[in-house]
Amino acid sequence: MQNNRPISTGIALINTDIILEKLRQFVYNDVNIKIRFVVWGYCLMELPQINVAIEELTFSLFQRPLHPELFQIYANRRLKTAKYEAIIWVTGCTHVVSVFTADACMAEVVSTPGQMLPSRGLIERFQFRGPRSHKLTLSKGLNYMTDFQVEKMSPNLYRQSYVDLDRFARNRGVFVKFPELEIGGLQPFCYIDFEARRSELHIHTFAAYPEQVTMIKTQSLFDFQ
Repeated sequence: MQNNRPISTGIALINTDIILEKLRQFVYNDVNIKIRFVVWGYCLMELPQINVAIEELTFSLFQRPLHPELFQIYANRRLKTAKYEAIIWVTGCTHVVSVFTADACMAEVVSTPGQMLPSRGLIERFQFRGPRSHKLTLSKGLNYMTDFQVEKMSPNLYRQSYVDLDRFARNRGVFVKFPELEIGGLQPFCYIDFEARRSELHIHTFAAYPEQVTMIKTQSLFDFQ
């Protein structure tokens, strides 16, 4: 069930021209879909899509950069070492991780149904239907491996995971929660933990969907030879 509570914000002044422009950008053919927005920082953003079947989520790998205007970005981090640069976007209970070297580019994307993504540069695409592992070597010295699992939880375990990851995020990683979309006392959230080493980038993500009381966990390694 969707939560239609009004937007509450501590920002005293909001540019109405920006709000109207944002509203014009969202056009739906289905009149039964309710458009909901939240003030995020100083921008009006659409709330993420969380009431989806887990098996409808898509995991994609691209050998190209992805434009930020394709996504609603609720948090971002930029990492840089002598060998590579990485950009991490939290795009709801989904994410984008892009890595760049002098000779190669690769992007890992978890997306909801209907997310606009390019076809050019697509390497792999699969859906979250049980545990899966995948390895890939690009021709220009970038090795990649990932595995993920889908964990059905009890409400109590879901709440405890929320508390634990929120605490971890005080020291490392990025934690984004969406209280406006709370269901049965459970909030959707996304936590991304990352470790940038000289020749490796480790990414762990935890995305929680309260309607199904389910968490998707991914673990990825980018190895730069």
